[in-house]
Amino acid sequence: MAGMGDDGAHGLREMHEAGAYTAARDEASCVVFRMPREAIKLGAADDVVPLAGIARWIVQTAGKPLRRPA
Repeated sequence: MAGMGDDGAHGLREMHEAGAYTAARDEASCVVFRMPREAIKLGAADDVVPLAGIARWIVQTAGKPLRRPA
């Protein structure tokens, strides 16, 4: 995720609280870091991943069972 607002960050937090594994892009690979920063600040991201690593993160995470909701 990347972008200007914080609406996506709140949505990511809802997914995280429902048991999904979540990730935000790292600052170094973002042109605009505001939304990922908000997601990280909210505790919505399990991992912070560079753009080049997102596909690998998805593959590694896809086989994990959902966590119990918070």
